Amino acid sequence: MHIPVLLQEVIKNLNPQEGDIFVDGTINSGGHSKEVANYLGKSGKLIGIDQDEGALAQAKENLKDVPCQVSLVNGNFRNIVSLVKSVGVEKVNGVLLDIGFSSDQMADSGRGFSFKTDEPLIMSFSLNPAEDSFTAVDIVNDWEEENIADVIYAYGEESFSRQIAKAIVEARKEERIETTSQLVEVIRKAVPTWYTKKKIHFATKTFQALRITVNDELGALKEGLAGAWKLLEVGGRLGVISFHSLEARIVKEFMKNKKELKEGELITSHVVKPTRAEVLANPRSRSAQLKIIKKIIN
Repeated sequence: MHIPVLLQEVIKNLNPQEGDIFVDGTINSGGHSKEVANYLGKSGKLIGIDQDEGALAQAKENLKDVPCQVSLVNGNFRNIVSLVKSVGVEKVNGVLLDIGFSSDQMADSGRGFSFKTDEPLIMSFSLNPAEDSFTAVDIVNDWEEENIADVIYAYGEESFSRQIAKAIVEARKEERIETTSQLVEVIRKAVPTWYTKKKIHFATKTFQALRITVNDELGALKEGLAGAWKLLEVGGRLGVISFHSLEARIVKEFMKNKKELKEGELITSHVVKPTRAEVLANPRSRSAQLKIIKKIIN
């Protein structure tokens, strides 16, 4: 199972109670939800949402013995209001959005998330995207050089975005770029040699940028935050785990706005980060940060 980050901090600050209705908007294989469910008890209800049908299948298996009622829904958490209403629920007591990229999806997904294996450049969170779905192949083969560079810089915060975009456009003149290994080789040739020897893989930021673009992750986050807030009962809590600065800024501004409007009270006045022990046990948790806000007025 994907290791849930900041698990004890999530439980402590979201404070799930017996009989609560709780939504995990990015349930993945159910790591956080399995622990939350124990606090909801027999009278509680857990609603799990994920865009990846494979993740929902894993969650169903991992949550089969929890005490509360469980409803699993396939969809993007940007549509959290309609997805929750589809299982007969209008208001909830807690929402968790863990918007980190799952190691389960990265490892041998067959969809091109990882630069460590040779896979088609799809990068969609949907397990079985339609043939005409927008994919990373479309970006690298059809977009203008300037647009590719802008995306890599804005969403990957890649300092060599212009060089990489130019190399992509030159490479696709010879043959279409359709696999992860092709793209990695293009990036390798575009960046300085010293850059390829850094601790963080030289293709990381470009892959992140393409994935964010394909799935409109930042747009989904903004809509998901607004929807989650609408669903919350007064006194309910919204928790968000983010993993990079683009997400973190959106979450920070959203919660700051709710506080200034006197609609929300920050439960975590500062971001909560993993302990050294957790980072050593799960290195992927190192960039995680948790923020939680309580709704105090409709």
